[in-house]
Amino acid sequence: MTSFENFITEVINNNLWKVIPYLLILAGVYFAIRTIVVQIRMIPEMFRAVSERNEVVDPDTDEPGISAFKAFTISAASRVGTGNVAGVAVAITLGGPGAVFWMWMIALLGGATSFVESTLAQLWKEKEPDGTYRGGPAYYMTKGLKAPGLAVVFGIAITLTYGFVYNAIQANSIAESVGTSFDTDSIVFKAGVGIILAVITGSIIFGGVQRIANFTQVIVPVMALLYIGIGIIVLALNVEKIPGMFALIFEQAVGIREVAGATVGAAFMNGMRRGLFSNEAGQGSAPNAAATATVSHPVKQGLVQTLGVYFDTLLVCSITAFIILLGAPEYGKEVQGASLTQQALAGEVGHWGIHFITLILFFLAFSSVIGNYYLAQANIEYFTQSKTVMTIFRVIVMACVFGGAIGSVPLVWALGDTFAAIMVIINLIAIVPLGGVAVKLLKNFSIQKAQGYDPVFHRDMLPEVKNITCWDGSDPVTHRGGHVITAVEE
Repeated sequence: MTSFENFITEVINNNLWKVIPYLLILAGVYFAIRTIVVQIRMIPEMFRAVSERNEVVDPDTDEPGISAFKAFTISAASRVGTGNVAGVAVAITLGGPGAVFWMWMIALLGGATSFVESTLAQLWKEKEPDGTYRGGPAYYMTKGLKAPGLAVVFGIAITLTYGFVYNAIQANSIAESVGTSFDTDSIVFKAGVGIILAVITGSIIFGGVQRIANFTQVIVPVMALLYIGIGIIVLALNVEKIPGMFALIFEQAVGIREVAGATVGAAFMNGMRRGLFSNEAGQGSAPNAAATATVSHPVKQGLVQTLGVYFDTLLVCSITAFIILLGAPEYGKEVQGASLTQQALAGEVGHWGIHFITLILFFLAFSSVIGNYYLAQANIEYFTQSKTVMTIFRVIVMACVFGGAIGSVPLVWALGDTFAAIMVIINLIAIVPLGGVAVKLLKNFSIQKAQGYDPVFHRDMLPEVKNITCWDGSDPVTHRGGHVITAVEE
C-alpha cells in the first residue's frame, strides 16, 4: 500500500500538478477578460438569481422542476464538505498558512470559469420524461464542441472521481473525526462507521434526484451556518490576534516569511490543490447540478454557481483556516485532516469543540457523498438509461463509501488530486473554445436587464448556435407575460 501511495504522489501527482495550477490561472484570467470580470461586477445579480424559486410544474407530467436554489444546494453538497474542514487542515499542515491565500486566489479566478461552464451546461441541457433536466460537460462536449469521444472520456473520469474516489475521501474524513471524538483509531471501529455510512447512503441514492435535492437543500445550509457561527465565536474570542493572522497568511504566501519548512512553492501548490478540491471551479462537476435547474435564462444558473464558489472557499474554508491558525498549531510534521481542526477548536471553546466538528463534518461530508453521487449519476445516464447498470453503480458507490472509511488519509487525498487534475484537463479542452457562446449569452442577458426585463432565453435568440434541444419556449418559466419571447432588441 505504501509503494502504491508513493507512486500516486511522487510519480503522478508531482508531475501533473506542475501544470494544473497554471492551466487554472490562465483559464480564469481568460474568462475574466472575456466576461469583463463577471465574477465581481455581477455579485448582486448572483444573490437575486439564487433566491428565485422557479419550481414550475411541468404541464405534461404534473411534476415540479428543480429551482435555482435546489440546484445550488446539490452542487454545494458536493463542494461544502471534507474539503472545507479536513482539506484546509491538510493544506495548512503541508503548505503552511500561505496556502490559505492561494485558496482565495483560485476561488476569485475560478469564479469566471465556474460561470462559463455552468452557463454552457444550462444551454445544452436535456429534458427528462418527468419534466426535470439533466446535462453537464458530457452534453456540451457532444452538442457544442461536437466531440463525443471527449465526452465519453470525461463521463468515465467524473464517474470514477465522484462516484468512487471523492466519496471515499468523504467517508475517510467522517471516520477520522468520529474516531477522534471516541478517542480511537481502531480499524474495527472505522469499519463499523463505514457500514453505517454505506447503509444510509444507499437509502438515499436509490430515491432519485428529487430526494437528493430535498435532502441537500436542508442539510447543507443548516450545517454551514452552524459552522460559520462557531467560526465567528472563535474570531470574537481572538479579535486581537486577527491582524497578525492575516499578516502571517500573506507573508508566507509571497515568501516574506517561511513557517516550519513550508516554502512559497509548498503554499502555492497545496493551496491550489485543496482550493480546487473544495470549490471545483473548472473541474466540470458543478455544471452537472447547474443543468438540472429550471430557470428563465442560462446565465442565471451560471451566476448562481459562481456564488457557490465564493460561499464554499471565501467563507466556509476561511472559517476553518481561522479556527486552525488562531489555535497556533505546528506545521509540517505529518499530514493532518479533520483531527487538526477538531483539536484547534477544542483549544478555543473546550473539549466539546471536538464533538461539534464531528457533528458538522458528518453532515457536510455525508451530504457531499450524496451530491457526489448525483454528479456521477448524471454521467452514467449520458451513457445508458439501464436500470441494471444504475443499480450496479449504486452498489459500488456504497462499497467505496465503506472502503474509504477504513483507508489511510494520505492515500485517499492523493487519489483525489490525481482524478481532479484529469478532470480539469478534459473540461478546459471543452470550455475554452466554447467560452464565446457563454459570452454571447451574457450579452443577451445584460441587454434584457438594461431594458428593465427579467431576462428570458429562447434558442432563436442565438440561431448560429446549434444542437440546442431545450429552450424552445415549452417551459413556462421562459415566458414573459404569458408569451414566448424569441428575440431581443439590441
